[in-house]
Amino acid sequence: MRGRKTIGDTTGTARRTARWIALGVPSFLLGGALISQYVFGLFPCEMCWWQRYPHIAAIAISFFGFALRPARWPVALAAFAVLVSGLIGGFHAGVEYGWWDGITGCSSAVDLSGGDPLAAIMNADLVRCDVAPWSLFGISLAGWNFLFSSAGALIVFALLAKSRRPR
Repeated sequence: MRGRKTIGDTTGTARRTARWIALGVPSFLLGGALISQYVFGLFPCEMCWWQRYPHIAAIAISFFGFALRPARWPVALAAFAVLVSGLIGGFHAGVEYGWWDGITGCSSAVDLSGGDPLAAIMNADLVRCDVAPWSLFGISLAGWNFLFSSAGALIVFALLAKSRRPR
């Protein structure tokens, strides 16, 4: 019965679940970041942008995990990108909590919708990397990214390891 799925076969289920988590976690977190920016006006600082780039890469790479179904490497690579975003989030949270100094300056959100562009640049609010603009239960957005991204990536790695074990 080669090629047929048996009732006790968890290899395929683990791999499928890993693919969905590798796509879902960065999509959910990037979507939340975009909603907080465009709906609630929480503009990202430079380190917030650094956290978004690996999520964007993870979403793109995870689609290869669906296209190349038996291959596990795209899912593992997407999970690695999610983990990188989480580690950047952990570093950023440490900067926000004052545990260590950041390595970047602040950025600003400039509204160039009308009028004098120079005046808009000069009057723009600074978005500081060392100040958390929002927190829930004392955990900043960068801290939540660290928690969810790291956990999601570790779960994907565990599921991929489980799908590799011979039965």
